[in-house]
Amino acid sequence: MTDPIEHVVVLTLENHSFDQMLGSLKAVYPDLDGVDPSHPKSNPDFPDETVQVSQAETRLTSISLDPAHEFVNVAHQLVNGNTGFVRDYAQAHPNCPAESKAQIMGYYPLDFLPVLHTLARNFVVCDRWFSSMPGPTWPNRFFVHSGTCLGHIKMPSGVFDPNWHCYDQPTIYDRLSDKSVTWKIYHDGEAQSLVLVHQLLHADHYRGMDGFFDDVDGDAKAFPQYAFIEPCYSGAGQNDQHPPSDIMKGELLIAKVYNAIRSNEALWNTTLLVVLYDEHGGFYDHVEPPATVAPDKHTDEFNFQTLGLRVPALLISPFLDPMCIHEVFDHTSLLKYASDKWHLGPLGNRTAQATSFGDVVKWRATPRPDAPPAFTNALVGPAEVTNKRVNENQQALVSFSQMLEKHMADVEDMAAVGSRALKALEGPRGQFAVAKDRFERFLQFKKQERSAVPPGSQ
Repeated sequence: MTDPIEHVVVLTLENHSFDQMLGSLKAVYPDLDGVDPSHPKSNPDFPDETVQVSQAETRLTSISLDPAHEFVNVAHQLVNGNTGFVRDYAQAHPNCPAESKAQIMGYYPLDFLPVLHTLARNFVVCDRWFSSMPGPTWPNRFFVHSGTCLGHIKMPSGVFDPNWHCYDQPTIYDRLSDKSVTWKIYHDGEAQSLVLVHQLLHADHYRGMDGFFDDVDGDAKAFPQYAFIEPCYSGAGQNDQHPPSDIMKGELLIAKVYNAIRSNEALWNTTLLVVLYDEHGGFYDHVEPPATVAPDKHTDEFNFQTLGLRVPALLISPFLDPMCIHEVFDHTSLLKYASDKWHLGPLGNRTAQATSFGDVVKWRATPRPDAPPAFTNALVGPAEVTNKRVNENQQALVSFSQMLEKHMADVEDMAAVGSRALKALEGPRGQFAVAKDRFERFLQFKKQERSAVPPGSQ
């Protein structure tokens, strides 16, 4: 069957493993490599490694301490067949309560996540989708957009951090533009993809989430052929599911995105929605990452010949029946699919050899009449979690926003710059509000700058 998809929408969330989020789906798909409650996996406790901490159901929607997931931590977690998760967590958080260690090994029971599990029951689950490298958010998100992180495995923690690098590689968005394939990136506040240098040339392709819902509600033919959604990474509206934020806010985001597409029949009947997670976030998964190929010659910091941990990945479309597929994918499989579909050409060696899910799924000849309707139940999580700590992604985005502000130094009112600097002293919430303001002002500045260029001279 020829691929019937005209629009691809990608929603990439944060920092959860396959076992944790979708392992219980083994009760629905017996062939799914998930959690077997009768034979749970375990890790040695720390410091008393004679005690085992086993996989068990959890119903906590937030964890008070963010599990470590930098490159060095993932290396510790993977020792001796993925048996170092509890030890690494306990060493990263020496005063952690004993019960929090169980959360590292915990998994959500079937249907506890009403949106993710409903979609998994009704569409395609990929139980061998791995993050692209054993490390943190930024490198893995760069793989989603470009097929490489240029060999850099660490994230910056401040403006003068030596882990700031120039990510000037070609992206899928460059290739889409070259082929006149329409695309947009929808974001709620900070847009992490702007760290990629080439994206600074595409400010007119960025819209807020209100713009997404407006576009979905319009003419299906006018909706972009490729759309990427960045969740809210910080503040009261944070819904990226990065610990310790409440994962139910992410559930609500998935529901809103699905509902919007599902409610426009013409768009729904031409769309593939990919729900994906960037990396495992330090939570246990029992499958050891397989070997792979390096995306390019940037291998000084790591050889990139091993994938990261498994992450949740769903393929949602009326042209797909419920099933679990077992082929090995990583984030470059998304690029491979798009590259094959629109004849974009490969983005590096990893993308060139990746398996496209488009070659594996069984496309229906006609849209399903029985796809789940829009979610109607109210999704209300527990009381809002106050994030007293700033996670590594938030810290890096705040630092990046300071760099964006320097780009506007010649046109910004210095009083406004000073006001933002004072607000940033109010703690994490103030820093997040300032960072979002900087991102929004920068995008507005770039759009105005681009519109002032005479046609034909760009």
